Amino acid sequence: MSAFDFTKDDGGSGPVTADGMMPLWAVSLGWELRRGRQVVISGQIRDRWWFEDRPASFRELVAGVLEVRGADVVGWWDPVAGLTFPLPGHAERFAQLAANRPGGAARSEGPAAPGSDRRADSRAPEGDRPWAEPGTPDDGRTRAESGPLEDDRPQVDSRTPDDGRPQPDARTRRGAERRRDRSSLLAPRQAAPPRAFDDAVAVAHRLAASPDAATAFVFQDVDHHLPPGQPESNAGYLRLRAAMTDAVPPHSALAGRRPHARNAVLCAVGDVGRLPGWFHLEDPRIATLHVGPPDPSERRLWLSWLRGDFNGATDATRHDLEALVGATDGMRGWDIDALARTSWLREAPLQKPDKLLELHRLNVSVDPWTQLDRDTVARAADVLGDRVVGQSTAVDAVAAALRSAYVGVDFGGSGNARPRGAFFFVGPTGVGKTELAKAVAELMFGDQSAYARFDMSEYQQEHAAERLAGAPPGYIGHEQGGELTRRVQERPFSVLLFDEIEKAHPRVLDKFLQILEDGRLTDGRGQTAYFSQCLIIFTSNTGADAVQDLLADGDEDVPYAALETHFTRAVEEKFRAIGRPEIYGRLKPGVVVFDMLRREHIVKIADRLLGQLTESVRERHQVELVADPDSLHPWITERMSDPEHQAYGGRQIRNELERLRAAVVTHFLARRPTPGSRIRLGVDADGTPWVRAEEPPPGADGSWGRTEEGNG
Repeated sequence: MSAFDFTKDDGGSGPVTADGMMPLWAVSLGWELRRGRQVVISGQIRDRWWFEDRPASFRELVAGVLEVRGADVVGWWDPVAGLTFPLPGHAERFAQLAANRPGGAARSEGPAAPGSDRRADSRAPEGDRPWAEPGTPDDGRTRAESGPLEDDRPQVDSRTPDDGRPQPDARTRRGAERRRDRSSLLAPRQAAPPRAFDDAVAVAHRLAASPDAATAFVFQDVDHHLPPGQPESNAGYLRLRAAMTDAVPPHSALAGRRPHARNAVLCAVGDVGRLPGWFHLEDPRIATLHVGPPDPSERRLWLSWLRGDFNGATDATRHDLEALVGATDGMRGWDIDALARTSWLREAPLQKPDKLLELHRLNVSVDPWTQLDRDTVARAADVLGDRVVGQSTAVDAVAAALRSAYVGVDFGGSGNARPRGAFFFVGPTGVGKTELAKAVAELMFGDQSAYARFDMSEYQQEHAAERLAGAPPGYIGHEQGGELTRRVQERPFSVLLFDEIEKAHPRVLDKFLQILEDGRLTDGRGQTAYFSQCLIIFTSNTGADAVQDLLADGDEDVPYAALETHFTRAVEEKFRAIGRPEIYGRLKPGVVVFDMLRREHIVKIADRLLGQLTESVRERHQVELVADPDSLHPWITERMSDPEHQAYGGRQIRNELERLRAAVVTHFLARRPTPGSRIRLGVDADGTPWVRAEEPPPGADGSWGRTEEGNG
């Protein structure tokens, strides 16, 4: 146990004690080993943990737990390095155990064990035969069997110097050198551990099934080496499971430790869903252990170790550290370590955990919300109002949200995690709900690419919720993540439009509860998307089917107050009908009812659409198209006075003007106006569109006169 005394504020109650021996999941691993079960470890196997009051990798931690539980040899296999040994001295012990294989060359005295095959072992290179005795000749015979070597015979020169001592000649010296080289070559060497999976599993199976020594082997990332669904992969999993289930209790352990209940053969993967189900589900002797992110007590321990590495740590109180413990919910050990560096890189002190977490997660140096021009924010209502006609209430509500996001004032620190704004646009169809969302994106970020639209009519099935946050582990498409989470991870500053939200399945709506409350959503891959810099807009036509009846009952236009009451009640009843009133409760402050198109707005929208048509003609054919307001304005106003047409809003205006566009097309096909010419567009008293070509008269005034007339 390790005690860490945090700096206490006035309300501090004393030191906080944390267990620094090992994380809770490692304690569970030790319990499973004492029960005699093999374990499949899955989850955060790439993370950083601790062991005996010091930071440790997953490999170091598991190897330490296995040694504490009685293992004399801990081997670790992965597809890259093969079989290695993370603890000192274990490679030598493994070599001794592997060399004492029954029937191997190390036990040359006495008969070989049944089933042994020395010739098969001798055919492999020495580095690939960890169970063979090093130093045997290449033909497989022992030194005694092969007989004396030629150069082992003494070489004596008959010539002697004057003092009577024998003098070795060059032949004698060369023979001695050869003998020394051969002695070095044939000296016993430690065999290299096997790299291949099948060889490593075979060795682990043999040693785990022997009670002579306490052994433990961990096979990591087997799911990448053995892709599921292939025959050779199934054979590999069967061999690994046999090694796990055939393990026996060892008789004793070194240093007087009590050996674990069985020799351990473990499997470590990032996602247990990538393993065949039968591999770990059909045998009660195999347990599955999930390694999740650190819990609050474990994060508190990490932060206590790293406290001095944070910016502002000298002035931090216990309350500040506890606030950071809560703010780092869901973060991993490596993330917490990187968070301390972020506090210095971004000059964010420990005392401001929300700001620190925001800078760490977004990892951007320019915040578009703070880069907005003050004048642009101040006149946001005017800019948006010019683009969305006749919706002053909705425009004012969005402009107020932009001003609030720019100033950055909210209730408490929790507001920083929530989206910058959440609106529920409801009202008649075709009145500018989608257009307002596009206008906000262009105003905020300079282009409409920051605007992302999700058509909720495509999410009517229950399983469609997986498209937003990704499929669960083990299902098709799991590696791709979700459409919504992937979008926010790529562009954290976005305007997200969920169009026609009333058409989505209730299970899909549940995804938005966490987004609106906590400002985050975790996909099937375990990666979290943060919505704290997003503006979220829901649109709905709930109650729009009754607008035509409201218009037919009244002698004049329905007042906005009546429309607001009608649509607000319709939305609330809709969420109650689908059993999700809590979603409406979170959206209620942002419910904005769009007004229907009034008479004074119809002409303005029509002129804007005709302006787009004029620009298209000018760009495509270099011809000037002029709309005749004297005939067009009364005609479109009369057409939109019909309650059936008025209920469809701006879309119906576009539908009516479609007849004028067809007349222009017909005129171009029949008359072929020359570039630089001018044509006029209007309607007759009976509503028939016409297009007339005009040319400037001779003279210097440059005025235009009508010279040709043609009905469309």
